[in-house]
Amino acid sequence: MNVTIIAGARPNFMKIAPIIHAIQKAQGEGKDISYRLVHTGQHYDKNMSDTFFEELGIPQPDVNLGCGGGTQAEQTAHIMVEFEKELMAHPSDLVLVVGDVTSTMACSIVAKKLNTKVAHVEAGIRSWDLTMPEEINRMVTDSLADYMFTTSNVADRNLLRAGAVMDGSSGFTDEVLEEDKYAFERAPQKIYHVGNVMIDTLLKNRPRFRKTELWDALQLKEREYIIMTMHRPANVDEENHLRKLMEQIITNVHGLPIIFPIHPRTAKIFYNLWGDETQLKQLFPNLHIVEPLGYLEFNYLVERAKAVVTDSGGITEETTVMGVPCITLRDNTERPETCTIGTNELIGTNPDAIKPALDLLFAGQWKKGGIPEMWDGHTAERIVEILTK
Repeated sequence: MNVTIIAGARPNFMKIAPIIHAIQKAQGEGKDISYRLVHTGQHYDKNMSDTFFEELGIPQPDVNLGCGGGTQAEQTAHIMVEFEKELMAHPSDLVLVVGDVTSTMACSIVAKKLNTKVAHVEAGIRSWDLTMPEEINRMVTDSLADYMFTTSNVADRNLLRAGAVMDGSSGFTDEVLEEDKYAFERAPQKIYHVGNVMIDTLLKNRPRFRKTELWDALQLKEREYIIMTMHRPANVDEENHLRKLMEQIITNVHGLPIIFPIHPRTAKIFYNLWGDETQLKQLFPNLHIVEPLGYLEFNYLVERAKAVVTDSGGITEETTVMGVPCITLRDNTERPETCTIGTNELIGTNPDAIKPALDLLFAGQWKKGGIPEMWDGHTAERIVEILTK
């Protein structure tokens, strides 16, 4: 079996790394499976150096399609044109896509039009917010996928409700959905609950987390600082809203240092509001804005933080596994299991919701949380086992 693996952005490589390792392991066991790694070039990331691939233990991509920039439509079209050429030049038995970036959707469409099967890792995830481009990417990809590898029971149910069954029929009634077991029996070769590949990467690299220079420079102590990330338009594009969010966070952390690896688009708005770093330091002495960190360094800080304040999705999964309190500044999440099972709380984008959440944290009343089923570091092995069978 020849598998073409797609990655379009830095987080995608963290998801495909364990899959590549599992394929290499299967090859060592004499199984007939090979892969070609395609980077669409959707996101340019200066941190994706040779060191990045060495840290993840994966080879450089076989090809970079160079499809960065442009509007949503322009980028989708560019990826489709270039990946069609790639797949025709290097035919494959299966195109494997991960997550929900534009490359995931675009390459799935191309593959199906060339009569090539598609496997979607992280299928069934839904925020139900169609203003998010990622939500549209997820829905389109899942509608085309031949293999759907899911992270949770919630994702399984989302797919079943959408009519993801083996025979291609669509539309379950509410009465049928009362018996999920019946629906699963009709879809044994379409939906596979395998766990979370991001957690494979996290658990494999956890012993290798690396102390950043910030630790000593800022004299950080375990459980005595906050990590913050923020990049979503709903939080950062409107200056007055961003100002209120930041003031609420800074005012209510009891003077603890806040480590803020800042996203480039956030930085531009941020400095328009408060001036340069010198002015910011005078206004907010406990706020430390830093350049984006590498995977091993960032998670070293997350693992030892008192809490994380974020609007990211992936970080909520990692904090759940590491048992770190997480406050998410979003009105919806595609990862509800991080809230129902894990350490995450979804508080919305209203700045007034920040103080009550931080008060609960500092009162020592944050929930302990647990780890979702099959988030055990062996997800990629299960995926490759299914494919080789």
